[in-house]
Amino acid sequence: MLLSKVKIGQTVNIIKVEGKDKNRRFLFSLGCFEGEKITLISVLGGNYVINIKESRYAIDESLAKSIVVE
Repeated sequence: MLLSKVKIGQTVNIIKVEGKDKNRRFLFSLGCFEGEKITLISVLGGNYVINIKESRYAIDESLAKSIVVE
């Protein structure tokens, strides 16, 4: 399942990060690794507010669709 399909408030595990190398490196810099827990806080205007390692970030829908979770 993709992060863009997760319900607000749900915490899931990251299985893998797909997409272009540039986007993957950006997500890795946020701490978005395989096995990490990620929580979807809210969706505002096409931006996904996420919580990774006690930090909050806003990513766009294309980045949310490149994160595969379980």
